[in-house]
Amino acid sequence: MKIIMETERLIIREILPEDLEGFFEMDSNPKVHIYLGNNPLTNIEQSQKMIEKVRQRYVDDGISRWTMIEKATGDFIGWTGFTKMEETINNRTGYHDLGYRLVEKHWGKGYATESAIASLDYGFTKLNLENIYAVAAIGNTASINVLEKSGLKKGEIVEAWGHDHYWFQLSKKDWMKL
Repeated sequence: MKIIMETERLIIREILPEDLEGFFEMDSNPKVHIYLGNNPLTNIEQSQKMIEKVRQRYVDDGISRWTMIEKATGDFIGWTGFTKMEETINNRTGYHDLGYRLVEKHWGKGYATESAIASLDYGFTKLNLENIYAVAAIGNTASINVLEKSGLKKGEIVEAWGHDHYWFQLSKKDWMKL
């Protein structure tokens, strides 16, 4: 198991096959998918395929999402971190997208913000990225708040996955001023 980083309350590590039940609990919940196309997973094999895809991206891209574990309990909280985007959004392809997704019982506790701030630090200091981007569905105020609290700047409205999203970005130069 490769631990990527730790925060005050989280262990952030590579996604592993043993995260399967946590992934399924998270992604089978319709509330989690309200801003993700309203298409929750219906069987655990779908979660298994997602984990396999992420683990392959570690090999192909050198980066992908990471699992969040709550230090106090050892519980799976969700995922965080980067993926190299294959889709073209806002006329960009291959950029590093910051994201996070949590099991519902862990919403509202600040874990997404804590992990996003740690991920930004990792992206700018360890990966030496010049820019980090994110998108959030227009109605997803919780995600918009996380991105803004983390220092990303809200930009224009862009179409992604059939819906309007806000485009967020943060440059290394601006991050160093935070």
